[in-house]
Amino acid sequence: MGRLGCAKAPSLLLTMAECRAVFELQSFYALRMLMKKFPKGDGHPVLVLPGFLASDTSTLPLRKVLKDLGYNTYGWKLGRNLTFNPEREQQMHDRVLDIHRREGRQISIIGWSLGGVFAREIAKFMPDKTRSVISLGSPIIGNTDYSNAKTLFEAINGKPEGDYVERYERSGEAPPVPTTSIYSKSDGIVSWQGSIQMPGEQTENIEVPASHFGLGFNPAVIYAVADRLAQVEGEWAPFVPAGPAKLIYSTPSMAEAAPA
Repeated sequence: MGRLGCAKAPSLLLTMAECRAVFELQSFYALRMLMKKFPKGDGHPVLVLPGFLASDTSTLPLRKVLKDLGYNTYGWKLGRNLTFNPEREQQMHDRVLDIHRREGRQISIIGWSLGGVFAREIAKFMPDKTRSVISLGSPIIGNTDYSNAKTLFEAINGKPEGDYVERYERSGEAPPVPTTSIYSKSDGIVSWQGSIQMPGEQTENIEVPASHFGLGFNPAVIYAVADRLAQVEGEWAPFVPAGPAKLIYSTPSMAEAAPA
């Protein structure tokens, strides 16, 4: 069955190591002024979706940096990310439509963890409104067994039914817009194998040294996000770290990105 047949959530040791996010937050504030020198783009709108159990408060550090870089940033304004149903999905679509009407431009959507799954699905429904998608530590390949949050998510939302069963199974298909998956092999919540999207003309995977809880404010992650957003519209190209950055970032081999 390939990669999906051997899905496994991160080990207890990796999950316990998530406490290192405290040090990532410290590094965020230590390098806060330096981040104003990160790549700047054309100031298009950026919507940031929080992870499971989180709210817009969690994405505030990232949104503030992107605002400093000239982007019009938006939270999802839907409270805590707990439930997923047709009503919640429509609310996300309405949020995108509202931002698009206000800005008159396509929107880049960044999603942290479960928010990244939502970001990809939004882009599939509204590719004409979406400029690019960036997911951070998201279980994007259609198998929730890669996530330690599966049991709690299903306790709140139940298992998928009806049309959502097929959609979950097909969630690994990338939307028809430039799509970046940023992941960490030391992620203690979502196994990195669950965050690898298949190679394509507009898809890429970027490995970073980060915890799952630190992905939204880890300086290395924010630099990669800024680099991706800064690309000229319609001229997307894969991320290529240069110089010392090669020591921080890497991309998976074709063998890692393909089914086993």
